[in-house]
Amino acid sequence: MPTRRHFLAGSAAALGLASLPAAPEAQAEAQAATTAGTATPNLVVILADDLGYGDLGAYGQKLITTPRIDQLAAEGLRFTDAYSTAAVCAPSRCSLLTGLHTGHSTVRANPSSAQGALKAGDTTFAEVLRARGYRTAVIGKWGFGPEEGDQPSHPNSRGFEEFYGYIDHGHAHEYYPQYLWHNGAKETIAANAGGAKGAYAPQLIEQRALDFIGDHVAEPFLLFLTPTVPHAPSDIPDVGAYASRTWTQQNKGHAAQITYFDTLVGKVTDRLRALGIADNTVLLVTSDNGPHEEGGVNPDLFDANGPLRGYKRNLYEGGIRVPLIAWSPGRIGAGTSDRPTSLTDVLPTLAELGGAPAPTDIDGLSAAPLLAGSPDAARHNHLYWYRDERGVTGRANAEDDGRATWLAEAVRKGNWKAVRFAPVRDHALPDAQWQVELYDLASDLGEQRNVADVNPSVVTGLVALMRSSWVDTYLRKPFGVRAQIQGPAVPGEAFTVTATLGNGSGKPWTRALLTLHAPAGWQVQATTATGQDQLTAGATLTTAWRVTPPAKATAGTQWPLTVDGNAESPTGPLRYSATERVSTVPPAPVADSYLSDLEWVSATNGWGPVERDRANGRQAAGDGTPISFGGVTYAKGLGVHAPSEIVYHLGGAADRFTALVGIDDFSTNQAATGATKASVRGDGKVLFTSGKLTGAGGPVPVDLDVRGVKLLHLVVEDANASTAFDHTSWALARVTVL
Repeated sequence: MPTRRHFLAGSAAALGLASLPAAPEAQAEAQAATTAGTATPNLVVILADDLGYGDLGAYGQKLITTPRIDQLAAEGLRFTDAYSTAAVCAPSRCSLLTGLHTGHSTVRANPSSAQGALKAGDTTFAEVLRARGYRTAVIGKWGFGPEEGDQPSHPNSRGFEEFYGYIDHGHAHEYYPQYLWHNGAKETIAANAGGAKGAYAPQLIEQRALDFIGDHVAEPFLLFLTPTVPHAPSDIPDVGAYASRTWTQQNKGHAAQITYFDTLVGKVTDRLRALGIADNTVLLVTSDNGPHEEGGVNPDLFDANGPLRGYKRNLYEGGIRVPLIAWSPGRIGAGTSDRPTSLTDVLPTLAELGGAPAPTDIDGLSAAPLLAGSPDAARHNHLYWYRDERGVTGRANAEDDGRATWLAEAVRKGNWKAVRFAPVRDHALPDAQWQVELYDLASDLGEQRNVADVNPSVVTGLVALMRSSWVDTYLRKPFGVRAQIQGPAVPGEAFTVTATLGNGSGKPWTRALLTLHAPAGWQVQATTATGQDQLTAGATLTTAWRVTPPAKATAGTQWPLTVDGNAESPTGPLRYSATERVSTVPPAPVADSYLSDLEWVSATNGWGPVERDRANGRQAAGDGTPISFGGVTYAKGLGVHAPSEIVYHLGGAADRFTALVGIDDFSTNQAATGATKASVRGDGKVLFTSGKLTGAGGPVPVDLDVRGVKLLHLVVEDANASTAFDHTSWALARVTVL
């Protein structure tokens, strides 16, 4: 077995990268590598939900027992200055997965209605490692929407070949759910039918995780285990050793949930040892943010934030500083580290451990050398946090002096920590109108003494760092494979598929090749070069194909098109893969029709169904959703939530398209802050743009000549950088035929 010194990160020979299989199915090669003792490490990341800095015995907890994690902390590396990337879970988890802090990441707030979603350009650590042959799984809480399979934000689309658990953020609050997702399908839990409590979801998640480890013992694997404990509510089958305590039932349940999490971590390590792979596995245990006070839980009873100020939702240390333990008996020695370590560092750390190229445009820095015993791990110039939170809890609001719903930012540079609050929800607010606080963590870890007034130059510098850390839209370098289909597919007619293999890493790749796989019977012809001898750092290879479905391809069907991008990196072979789906179009209308009575070709929607009954024109006329504008109700509507795009096949048969489009009364009554912009496109050409739509402004009429248009696109976009109340409707949407 390699020693810790042999395992110094960055050494391809020490990591045995040459033996890593180029594709996940190459199990025989992986087994041979394991036998030789030269395989890359298995990687396990276990993420608790709302576990505070002081909730573990290893970090000072006195009332709740966590012996298994405490043992890992004693045997491994315990970080004292580790940070989640946000004070609530959705933005924290997005940053953890993608290596981007909340000034750059896609999801920067918890959902208020629409679920936050990852995008096609959000490269996760699973995508990075899967390219090097790792088998990948996320088991537990995903936390990003929409809650459906086969969409860009689904775990299977973001590098995890195996998924079991909750997609939806809100669904994850149910400990006895009616169903859980397995990849793209719901699995009903019969034992919980009708409100019964027959199956505790964390135990189902536990078993799937242990099974995944056993199933892939012979090959390198990445397991991202995300149980929902100890998030509220404090549901658990048995409060165990806490039953005799004089605490409230909620506090007993909360303590039992933390002990259950400890037991789960212990079962994972026991399984690794039983299979003989513990020495070849790196395990990280951490939390997504500070301790909660929801559902009647009293974090002060347990001293859940230890010596720190604040709770979940605060940008003070108690809301964002979290436990982090790295354990691997064959690779990581016992010790502690005070390196300020953000969970953005997880992606580059796992990549370096697994010999995989990582994007260079992330905010994380690899801590792999630190795990190997070297003091030379790169350190951050500063750490940044952003908060846009509408939820309020009493203790967190008190710590924020009543500013819990204000926009807030924080930055740490060295031992200086600045926190600032905006009195209006506008990040562009001039600096002079923010309320800024400054703390010296070296002498005031509890952030009790605001020293901003006596250190104006420090404040100025840290505020400048906050400003420079935020961008409205963070533009990424292409990394891995992305595919674009210029469809949909008309049977017997060619359409174009374009794919890009992007080397967003810091080192050149060679023997780059793009390949398109289509369903049996489809014709595929490349129209540009498919390969390139060398792909320098930052360069891309782009290939286009003409794809023709059979003349008898079934209409109204989705078909998979998969692009593989292969290359050789300095650490070994790479294979990135992206699957997109193209729809064969339904028949064109033969008579004047409301769109709600026609099948759409495709529909993407920011939140919820496009029609309440999801009929998609497959029921009798009259099934469209009624829409109200200004108290007037219109039949035959299409309700959407920005961003959305619905595509209809007109096949050149239509004459005119008419509609009313605007923010409907339902959305306006929820809140008057919604603002969207609608457009209509014909075969990619913009035919109409509404300008800014608000509930107060009423709907805008649409009357367009659509003669010759084959594909009609109805598009709604956000117009005020907030999608929370952007429910928009197309009323009386109708086409007339020639």
